[in-house]
Amino acid sequence: MSDRLAVLPQYLMPKQLLTALAGRVASAQGGALTTHLIDWFVKRYGVNMSEAANPDTASYPSFNEFFTRALKRGARPLARADLICPVDGAISQVGAIERDQIFQAKGHHYTTTALVGGDAALATQFDNGHFATLYLSPKDYHRIHMPCDGKLTRMIHVPGPLFSVNPTTARGVPGLFARNERVVCVFETKRGPFVLVLVGATIVGSMATVWHGVVNTPRVKQVREWRYPESSQGKPVHLKQGDEMGRFLLGSTVVMLFPQGPLQFNPSWQPAGAIRMGEAMAALKAA
Repeated sequence: MSDRLAVLPQYLMPKQLLTALAGRVASAQGGALTTHLIDWFVKRYGVNMSEAANPDTASYPSFNEFFTRALKRGARPLARADLICPVDGAISQVGAIERDQIFQAKGHHYTTTALVGGDAALATQFDNGHFATLYLSPKDYHRIHMPCDGKLTRMIHVPGPLFSVNPTTARGVPGLFARNERVVCVFETKRGPFVLVLVGATIVGSMATVWHGVVNTPRVKQVREWRYPESSQGKPVHLKQGDEMGRFLLGSTVVMLFPQGPLQFNPSWQPAGAIRMGEAMAALKAA
């Protein structure tokens, strides 16, 4: 069966309704029922609870608390690298942005402007730059960390459908990551800007950042934007390399954009390869 045929049912299913129902289940504090669900999930997906700061599945009051669990101190040491991997997961694609075109899968590209919600001026800063698309599977650690030091300047919530983001769907749905609901976070660094996009998916209950909390509830139809340095405390949001910046309440995908320059990805990074938060992702200098 072709990938396009395989994803056809996703066009027909009530994705928003399913996601809302999943979100209610995941946030419910159901006592023994919640523990049973967590234990089933751990066994079904092979979750390594020995890495968790709290390995006792019965102690999590909700599935969301389990899903966004912290890791033990030292479980993800940070490499000495200009850019470190922000998540646990697998590589979907990495490489060069060709003018404004990002490679999704064979036969599929999408534009930087579409990804960031239609802001051409923002997108132009990444013409002929670099991108990385990283997929978080259900078993993975679902907190997202900073690849480098950065100061937050903008956050944009872009509403959209909620297709799955698994590899089959990436091959079968044109412009997938620029269609799904997403949260675009824009940072300034000493080497220029970069964008980190949290892409929603079917069953992803919500996306949250450390400076804002849950971003996409209630779900709305219009693009929303927040400008910084303003925050609830009136202070700029500065994050260090390795700091947590956000999390998925049920998993999805991260897309990063970097400007044109001598960025070289880790040569061991290849599509479908497993990755861990904190490992070396890229160097910002010529070989």
